[in-house]
Amino acid sequence: MPKMTFIKPDGARVEVDAPIGLSVLEIAHRNDIDLEGACEGSLACSTCHVVVDPEWFDVLNEPSEDEEDMLDLAFGLTHTSRLGCQIRMTEELDGLTVSLPQGTRNMMVDK
Repeated sequence: MPKMTFIKPDGARVEVDAPIGLSVLEIAHRNDIDLEGACEGSLACSTCHVVVDPEWFDVLNEPSEDEEDMLDLAFGLTHTSRLGCQIRMTEELDGLTVSLPQGTRNMMVDK
């Protein structure tokens, strides 16, 4: 089974099993990783924002226009930012590493 690594805001690295077909958001939730996903993966928020390790960024599929629009709302946006709900695990992504940002911006509750 593929593996992936989450880097928490405090720098702690957590390697987990990453079943093929699940999103990074779903994998985080299965492993008690604190990745919000307020819209439950429906591409209606930016709370599952992750920063993809640069060596993996170009391996991912291009983000959709809708994802890019949501990323514009993300806290701590970087040039390798993606939404965890939009990254689906494949064999090719075995070893994927993503960092969790220091915070999130939930437009439903943040003013």
